[in-house]
Amino acid sequence: MRLGVLDIGSNTVHLLVMDAHRGARPLPAYSHKEELRLAEHMEDGNRLSERGAARLREFVEEALRLAEDKGVEDLMAFATSAVREAVNGEEVLGRIKAGAGVDIEVLSGQDEARLTFLAVRRWFGWSSGRLLVLDIGGGSLEIASGIDEQPDVAVSLPLGAGRLTRDCFTADPPPADEVRALRRHVRTEIARVVGDVARYGQATHAVATSKTFRQLARIAGAAPSHEGPNTRRVLRHADLVEWTDRLVRMDVRERAELPGVSDGRAPQLPAGAIVADATMDLFGVGELEVCPWALREGVILRRLDAMPES
Repeated sequence: MRLGVLDIGSNTVHLLVMDAHRGARPLPAYSHKEELRLAEHMEDGNRLSERGAARLREFVEEALRLAEDKGVEDLMAFATSAVREAVNGEEVLGRIKAGAGVDIEVLSGQDEARLTFLAVRRWFGWSSGRLLVLDIGGGSLEIASGIDEQPDVAVSLPLGAGRLTRDCFTADPPPADEVRALRRHVRTEIARVVGDVARYGQATHAVATSKTFRQLARIAGAAPSHEGPNTRRVLRHADLVEWTDRLVRMDVRERAELPGVSDGRAPQLPAGAIVADATMDLFGVGELEVCPWALREGVILRRLDAMPES
């Protein structure tokens, strides 16, 4: 059957259409996305602005038309940290449901971590042993670890690349004192959960998902996206340390010229690199393998698992 996933993230809203059936690998059939940057549309105490709500409603309506055109049988829609944390998030989603007829599920940070973990487990399989999965989004950092399809531990921290850029940097490139302050803050927050994750055992395979990690791996020498999802891509901590120092000294124009870095993501790449560096360092990870599957695929896999066998 043809399934659709509508992912409403802090930076990007994305419609992904996949051909899938239970027991088979989902195959992407169509993708449509737009950088709405909902987290930048917050006002008056974390309230999603009318303009932000209107743009979201317009995209959802467009996504529904596209899904119908592409023959989608079942559409799943979910929202993450930006809508989750907006004081009027439920109200905005309620208006969209009343107007467009689509029910959008708000995922908790732990749900994000668990579903991403499921996708990574299915991609790499049981031979990977204990997985450590890291995902840096626009609003949050998700960490999960386990040996089964459900992680033993799933953690979400408010350390997204977009959030930290807005809250902690006043200029571009960021001043050195702000970089140091952010580094201290990030490492303090991550250090608080290292013991909760490590108590279950050392990971045999450390994996990264998300656009931030993919871009960091690409500028550090990983293969470009046109070589396909089956090409092995890694991010080495030694390379990341060097690039983090370089990224915080570049301006947004220079970062946007790096391979694999989009104009929209260039402003938040220094903060993302600081989070990635801290996470790899504090968890003792020398190398991360980048997984092409993440949260959207996890949502689809969960849906397929819930379907009755034909």
